Amino acid sequence: MKKDAILAKFKAEKVIALIRADSPDGLLDCAKALAAGGLTSIELTMTTPGAIRMLEKATAELPDFLFGLGTVLDAETARAGILAGAKFVVTPGVRLDVIETCKRYSVPIFCGAFTPTEVITVWEAGADAAKIFPAEFFGPSYIKSLKGPLPHIEMVPTGGVNENNVAEFLKAGAFATAAGSSLVDAKAFKEKNWAAITAKAKAFVAAVNR
Repeated sequence: MKKDAILAKFKAEKVIALIRADSPDGLLDCAKALAAGGLTSIELTMTTPGAIRMLEKATAELPDFLFGLGTVLDAETARAGILAGAKFVVTPGVRLDVIETCKRYSVPIFCGAFTPTEVITVWEAGADAAKIFPAEFFGPSYIKSLKGPLPHIEMVPTGGVNENNVAEFLKAGAFATAAGSSLVDAKAFKEKNWAAITAKAKAFVAAVNR
């Protein structure tokens, strides 16, 4: 899938599932559970043991699903993730070398930023969107405030996004959102309670559609 098509899919679905787990076991089943609820994008963080190996397996078995690598701190990790099949890369903060690597491979990059200066910096460096993190402290109103002087910059709020406020983040101007434990609960993932995760995905989709 080409970069434009991947970004269009994010814009259409509006929600990326963020998984930070003790183990990558169950990732494929989790992906299928999310897809059953209407969501087909997962950011697997580098804080998950064996993340890149699992990413390689997941992208091979579910080629139509968008698996990305998150919590990427350096260009070497970004490149390893891309070679393993990551369809997008996400950083927690300003990492200009990661942006450069993703541009070289034509892979979407959401680069972490928070202040207006950081947001402008990552956008001008070539990020496809500024990942506004952590978003829970100021909420949707902060996105609206940033979009006032920076309407041309795409933003993906992450942290504190749930089915009750996702629509507000989007209404404030977010390009898409990323949701972690509010969508993929750690207990449900560990216990392989896929029905609960499907139900959560459906709740997010319903909120977005409303």
